[in-house]
Amino acid sequence: MQKKEADGVSGQKKAYRMSKEEKKYLEQYDITRFDRPSIAADVAVFSIMGKQCVSNPVRDAENFRKLPERKLKILLVKRAGYPYRDQWALPGGFCRSNEDVHETARRELYEETHVKDAYINLCGIYGDVGRDPRGWIISHTFLALLDGEKCDLRAGSDAWEARWFDVELEKKEIARSVKESYALVENEYVLRLVNTDEGATNLGSSGLGRGGLDRAALAGDGSGWEAVSLSAVIRERRECVDYHETMQYEIVEHQGFAFDHAKIMTCALLSLRRLAETDGAVVFDLMPEAFTLTQLQKAFETILDQKLTAANFRRKIAPYVIETEQMIEGAGHRPAKLFRRNLEAFFRCGI
Repeated sequence: MQKKEADGVSGQKKAYRMSKEEKKYLEQYDITRFDRPSIAADVAVFSIMGKQCVSNPVRDAENFRKLPERKLKILLVKRAGYPYRDQWALPGGFCRSNEDVHETARRELYEETHVKDAYINLCGIYGDVGRDPRGWIISHTFLALLDGEKCDLRAGSDAWEARWFDVELEKKEIARSVKESYALVENEYVLRLVNTDEGATNLGSSGLGRGGLDRAALAGDGSGWEAVSLSAVIRERRECVDYHETMQYEIVEHQGFAFDHAKIMTCALLSLRRLAETDGAVVFDLMPEAFTLTQLQKAFETILDQKLTAANFRRKIAPYVIETEQMIEGAGHRPAKLFRRNLEAFFRCGI
């Protein structure tokens, strides 16, 4: 008795076959009849790291009994060419014809950080008219999380320097109106990015960057390496009509950022905060393989920008960590147990 393939009785289905009419239609189809955008992938790479700089005996002695301060950082590259020459942007690039946009994002991330196994996920698509002076370019923005102390910063063909920047995002409500089935809330976010850490750059201790450029050349004034501060104000408009919410973001002002990347960074950080609140599993992607519970709690606090009660945090996190036999010692403070993530709990559900 023959198996029936089309009705699913055999568990298999026939592959779709084009008719002669469809093949003829496609042969005559002119894809140039419609305007086509360029497709890009930009990557908002976040990490939580301590300060990296040349050793200073006096400072090191003062900090010996302190836990090293770790901050949320984002990776930016300094553009080497036009448009926005010398301005700071998210790492990214254009899609190639033989790759999916997700593959583009992973390739760009690897080219900038030499990291292959980071958390990476689509968090926004940006196609506003005029967002790029070169033409119609749609950016697929990805959120990437990694242990930055393991990566090797590099700069691509369109960037000559890469740096980690400390991230601060301050929110202020400027308008609120609620009427029956309609609500409007407007907020302003002040985004501040600061790089004062000479070690958090792709420039080595010799001062040479990629392509042999030295710090003095990169500074432009012969004074050597310089700290960088960037700032922007982003307005958020949240409108709810008949219980359906829409959100819009616009740049009010920005300094030092390329394209609309200040807006993209703000939205990516807000996305990271929402993920930390609803599915704390992503925070583990910012941690090393082994970590203390204090380090993990501080990572959550850093992302959420709020203090957490230690007892409540440890009770909630307990199913998702496994105690190791290792201890962290030294640095002038009490030894602490090291933990790693419990993969079985992660597969069952989010935190």
